[in-house]
Amino acid sequence: MFPYKLASRWYSTRLHQDVLVARFGYYGQPLLLFPTAGGDAEEGERFLMMRALRPLIEAGRLKVYSCDSVAGRTWLDPHVSGLQRAAMQNAYHHFVTHEVVPAIRHDCHTPDIPIITAGASLGAYNALAAITRSPDIFSSAICMSGTFDIQRWAKGQHSLDLYFSSPLHFLPNLQEGPQLQQLRERFILLATGDGKWEEPQESERVAHILASKQIPHRLDIWHKWDHDWITWRDMLPKYLDNMVP
Repeated sequence: MFPYKLASRWYSTRLHQDVLVARFGYYGQPLLLFPTAGGDAEEGERFLMMRALRPLIEAGRLKVYSCDSVAGRTWLDPHVSGLQRAAMQNAYHHFVTHEVVPAIRHDCHTPDIPIITAGASLGAYNALAAITRSPDIFSSAICMSGTFDIQRWAKGQHSLDLYFSSPLHFLPNLQEGPQLQQLRERFILLATGDGKWEEPQESERVAHILASKQIPHRLDIWHKWDHDWITWRDMLPKYLDNMVP
């Protein structure tokens, strides 16, 4: 087991199931790390991401939290309708903001502490959705090898749950107001390889939308890097080393 680890499990009334939230570290900037599509709260530990982040954790600069990818599993379930998948994704966002975030802030003994969010593949989508929907909570996002177009799994069934869960859909229509103003004070990093299994055009599409809304961001293309944990273990520590005090 990774040192400095604490895992908590509770029943979520929003998701109607038990969920696991894991914490790695005791001090430092809180980071909410979303798993990949079918992952759980301990995925980052199994795929050695926590080992890659260990120098930052041991230095007291970073405290990492992760929660089960409940909505991601639903997107991949062939027996679930597109409407149900989108509804679960929307419920997952409210689970994060109303259950996970308060738990993080309670653990950090700071009721309004800003949180960095990150993730790879579908986890990158969740990180982007988290900061764009709740810029009052998240200060920045690191989106690696993002799979951002969730409409592909909606089975042609469109709903408000899908619209408001998808930054590719709601961001272009976001009007001037508090949410957009807060987003212009945040930072979104889009990092993607262009090797095997990568789709850099998805990150480029997001970057174009962010630019059109004057939301601070950066797009980094890692040439000849694949859609794989080897890439993400190299990316995330480098970016966080420059972002956390």
